[in-house]
Amino acid sequence: MKPAKLCVTVTADTMAELRTRRDQAADADLVELRLDTVKDPSAAAALAGRKKPVIVTCRPKSEGGSFDGSEEERRSILSEALALGAEYVDLEWNGTCADLMERTGGRRVVLSHHNFTGMPSDLKGMAQAMLSSGAEIVKIAITAQCLADNLALREIGKNTRVPISLIAMGEPGLASRVLATWMGSCWTYAGDRVAAGAPGQLSPLQMQDEYRFRRIGTRTAIYGVLGKPVSHSVSPVMHNAAFRAAHHDAVYIPLAASDFEDFEAFANSVGLAGVSVTAPFKVNAFERADECDPVSRRIQSVNTLRREGGKWLGCNTDVSGFLSPLESAMRLRGARATILGAGGAARSVSVALASAGVKVTLAARRKDQAQAVAALTGAAIAQWPPDPSSWDLLVNATPVGTAPSDASPLPDNYLFHDGGLVYDLVYNPPLTKLLTAAARAGCRTIGGLDMLVAQAQAQFEWWTGGRPADRVMRDAALARLAANGSEGKK
Repeated sequence: MKPAKLCVTVTADTMAELRTRRDQAADADLVELRLDTVKDPSAAAALAGRKKPVIVTCRPKSEGGSFDGSEEERRSILSEALALGAEYVDLEWNGTCADLMERTGGRRVVLSHHNFTGMPSDLKGMAQAMLSSGAEIVKIAITAQCLADNLALREIGKNTRVPISLIAMGEPGLASRVLATWMGSCWTYAGDRVAAGAPGQLSPLQMQDEYRFRRIGTRTAIYGVLGKPVSHSVSPVMHNAAFRAAHHDAVYIPLAASDFEDFEAFANSVGLAGVSVTAPFKVNAFERADECDPVSRRIQSVNTLRREGGKWLGCNTDVSGFLSPLESAMRLRGARATILGAGGAARSVSVALASAGVKVTLAARRKDQAQAVAALTGAAIAQWPPDPSSWDLLVNATPVGTAPSDASPLPDNYLFHDGGLVYDLVYNPPLTKLLTAAARAGCRTIGGLDMLVAQAQAQFEWWTGGRPADRVMRDAALARLAANGSEGKK
């Protein structure tokens, strides 16, 4: 199987800008020139001075593009591109440019279909018709609703000799881009300006640097983070940085599953080596694991799975990850801790603190949820919000305060007491509103990034047998969070 190539899609407002972006796509094997995004589209101007193979695309609004001129104008642009030697032109699978197909006999044509709402009802039939059309390249892009949609596309890629590019758009479809060779694609797409590209499209830098796209081969171990949603996670950039630093042939990808059965089907098909598990699948992972460590059995929650033979082994690194930065910050035995929230994170934190000899109290808006966690961990239940004088350690185990929100789980007039320690499990942003208010009141603070890195390091070691190099994961996470913050300010 030939390794998939990387096609970088470039968009612009003017032809001059389009040529500049074209020539900046240094890591591309070929460049898609989206003339439909340009105010004054010209095939001749687009092709002038090019150094890489190109695909000329002028997609109409009716097909998800931006071109609002007449069909005659659009055909004229594409025809000129062919006459001037463009390596490929992209024609939609709807017959409007059938004369160009007929004129070329399909040579230098990328015959494409884009479904921005879901999966075609007759995917196999449509694919067969497109593959039988005589087009040199076929491109099928659907909008994935689940991980299994990647597998439906892969069945097509495995069973054709016609070069094909298969894209599952959206969060569940990211695997189709990173694992393009496994999908059977001749090339996959990245966007120089991701916001202007297809849903779920990655940047060339992400494909090359974060996911090491060109290094993925048949022996590459595949790991991932399972969640819903999961696109916000910085776990991929952390683990991929650690794999790179350790010279480990592995890649780690986001896995946005519709349910746990959807994940299992994908994991079995791709031969997944291991997975980090986040909300809402930690209990599912515990129930599915063939063997679990004692901590997981006590919490009845798993945040890490490892495949060993035909079995899934489960463990929970949340407990050790939570305690790691805390043990050097305060004396735990005999201390009083109040946990905000009563979800899966609160369950792990409650067990961790109790095991360290801490007197644990839960404070949650929903008392029934707090009672369920208390029954499992032996914690007491407090009023909401908790009495400021009742704790030495306050832990936010809710998602409140996660970007883009700028909220705090506690009222604005809450009175922190000087000398206490506040631990916010939210890591994005690194400095939350809760931590800012606590520090202003004289409290010591710990951010969620400390726990995130510690539990990820433990996962990596459990999977590979080696500890990640110091600061590799932290530096990768901080760089991504800083980049996300700067993008959000634009």
